[in-house]
Amino acid sequence: MRRSRIAAYVSAAFLAAACALGGAQAASASNDLAAGGYVALGDSYSSGVGSGSYTSESGDCKRSTLAYPQLWASANSPSSFDFEACSGARTGDVLANQLGGLGADTGLVSISIGGNDAGFSDVMTTCVLSSDSGCLDRIDEAVSYVDNTLPGALDQVYDAISAGAPSAHVVVLGYPHFYKLDGDCVVGLSEAKRAAINSASDEMNSVTKARAAAHGFTFADVTGNFSGHEICSGDEWLHSLDWGDISDSYHPTAEGQSGGYLPALNGAV
Repeated sequence: MRRSRIAAYVSAAFLAAACALGGAQAASASNDLAAGGYVALGDSYSSGVGSGSYTSESGDCKRSTLAYPQLWASANSPSSFDFEACSGARTGDVLANQLGGLGADTGLVSISIGGNDAGFSDVMTTCVLSSDSGCLDRIDEAVSYVDNTLPGALDQVYDAISAGAPSAHVVVLGYPHFYKLDGDCVVGLSEAKRAAINSASDEMNSVTKARAAAHGFTFADVTGNFSGHEICSGDEWLHSLDWGDISDSYHPTAEGQSGGYLPALNGAV
């Protein structure tokens, strides 16, 4: 009995030491990246649409103090922080308007992009207003774009990031599932529509992950973090259709930013 108790104590001590070492290594990595400065690029999922607390100077870009880039910067105090993500941004907007903060010393770059290129907003509008067949047809059109056209657009953005910040650690963040299937919603989209929308999100993430890997970037999948917090889950970290502020619809709440996106970024650095 005593030998077993001693062995248990030893095992616990080794586990605690390993956890402490892992935590120290993670903190050291974040400190190293912060020393070079942080540039946050991308669309509304990175600017923080849906989380409120938008800064006045960001205007229609709706950059939130509760968005994951700002939360990471506040926790890690990078030597510089360029928050360039903007609501509605497409890959072309990143290339034209968001890369000015990149430099040879940039330590960390984060980005979510591609949903607007694929027509996410129009997909959701179509699915809300049309039949199952109309919704599924529009999703098929979007998925075709994701498979055949988006990869080239992502390559252009990723090439530009590599050229502008050759030493940076680049984290590409994906998109969550929007719906919990067989959830607690009694009205709204049909289950067929919800499943197809989730499947389209999976395809977007798969294509984005592949292009990110081809450029040596790290892909951060957020679907696991949002599991149990999708629309129809009863504990949503995503806005459903919001007629009071339509721009919030289908975007992460403040909890989605802090509990879904921020841990994904932390895990990728």
